[in-house]
Amino acid sequence: MRRTMLFLPGNSPNMVINGGVLGADSIIFDLEDAVSPDEKDGARILVRNVLRAGRFPDCEIIVRINGLDTPYWEEDVEAITPLKPDLLMPTKVSGGDYIKKLSEKMAEVERTHGLQEGGVGLIPLLETTLGIENAFHIAVSDPRVKALYLGAEDLTANLRCKRTKKGDEIFYSRSRLVCAARAAEIDAYDTPFTEIDDMEGLEADARLAKSLGFTGKAVISPDMWSASTGIQPFPGRDRTCQVCV
Repeated sequence: MRRTMLFLPGNSPNMVINGGVLGADSIIFDLEDAVSPDEKDGARILVRNVLRAGRFPDCEIIVRINGLDTPYWEEDVEAITPLKPDLLMPTKVSGGDYIKKLSEKMAEVERTHGLQEGGVGLIPLLETTLGIENAFHIAVSDPRVKALYLGAEDLTANLRCKRTKKGDEIFYSRSRLVCAARAAEIDAYDTPFTEIDDMEGLEADARLAKSLGFTGKAVISPDMWSASTGIQPFPGRDRTCQVCV
């Protein structure tokens, strides 16, 4: 069950190597926003080597790659796809053509390495107004697409409005994404709550996401993951989810 997805910066050796001990359902190794341009190559190599070592038998593995409007995405796909993560998370997805271009590149890499085509799925990150308006077309653009994920920080910048704790400014976007995902019969994941010291606010935001129909929620720190699920971030503890199930 994919209740919450925990982001880990791809340029942090300690977090990347030890991410499996946190007990998260899904780990997102981030090669995009968390990594500065001068560290892109190093982060890609680090994540590649850690995945090659097979350190995460009990976690779903997701890798957030750089956008197709950057010079980094093809190297991301070439390095990561052969290691067969469960999902790649493309960023700033604007429409179905974006997904088709990415899927074709992934298929090329899979063929080169003798892998089954389509074995690695996609969870597109919708964080622009165009992406939100094209949400259903993105959802049905390719069989690799397994879920949609909302990215509110860049979205509100694109909307030219202030990102607030209450989140009224993203209510339409949340609803539009959930409707598109459900119509396509795939999952929908809510944006992280970024006030890392406000656990009551996190719980309220997670409950709102649940009430709107989201499958689960992304989080940006182990403490927030624990608070949003009611699970202690260590293996062998109670894994009952109190909010996001």
